[in-house]
Amino acid sequence: MNKSIFYHAGCPVCVSAEQDILNLINPSDVEVVHLGNDRAKIAEAEKAGVESVPALVTPNGNVLHINFGASMADVKG
Repeated sequence: MNKSIFYHAGCPVCVSAEQDILNLINPSDVEVVHLGNDRAKIAEAEKAGVESVPALVTPNGNVLHINFGASMADVKG
């Protein structure tokens, strides 16, 4: 993986964290995935170790859970 991946579900906590991440990291180095809009990526996020969103998966595979917006169970509905 060359980029970090920021997973979120579109809630206010997630949107705020997205803006902070994009201010801290060059936006060209971050793929932003809105799991509410791209439900096909939920399995990918879970496989990477994401347990709640917002979360940032670093290029070396570390998962950084940021604040708490929703559990993956909530995201899956």
